[in-house]
Amino acid sequence: MVQRPRPSLYISVDIEADGPIPGPYSMLSVGAAVAGRQDADDYTPADPEAATFYRELRPVANDFVPEALAVSGLDRDRLRIEGADPRSAMREFTAWVRQVSDDAQPVMCGYPASYDWTFLYWYLIRFTGGSPFGHSGCLDMKTLYATKARVPLRAVAKRRMPRELLSSRRHTHHARDDAIEQAELFSNLMAWEGPAAG
Repeated sequence: MVQRPRPSLYISVDIEADGPIPGPYSMLSVGAAVAGRQDADDYTPADPEAATFYRELRPVANDFVPEALAVSGLDRDRLRIEGADPRSAMREFTAWVRQVSDDAQPVMCGYPASYDWTFLYWYLIRFTGGSPFGHSGCLDMKTLYATKARVPLRAVAKRRMPRELLSSRRHTHHARDDAIEQAELFSNLMAWEGPAAG
């Protein structure tokens, strides 16, 4: 008898940071939204606003890149006082992921996943000692699109995607908003069969 694989629960994650890499620079906010669930039979999209997570974090480093900080509009001085302790925030995030995942294996998805995953994984390992996604439970939406569209990865940009794949929501650089927007994009990509032939 062939054992059915555990379902996957895809969680769209977006982070805002004040530099290119974690450690020397800080993750200032993290947002997440449940995108959908995939089992052996099908993918079922979720309402991306139904299950979300958001925290603003206290900076862990003194250095920052002004241009990176300007993207999010977050105030480092305010976050030094009001931002959540990174250890507490990552514990809360882990508990949330486990709660929404239930019997499924959680998979982080992002656009692009590489930047957000780098910060998220570093923070999870640094402040909790583990990751609810394991060491490789992430899926990059740019790669997913490139594979389905049969185009080179470096040619992928949202402005070149078919309009029906894109979310109607604005990309605001608020981590929760953008996680919700990306969750819609992910569900659209999962349903998309690729460009029509001919």
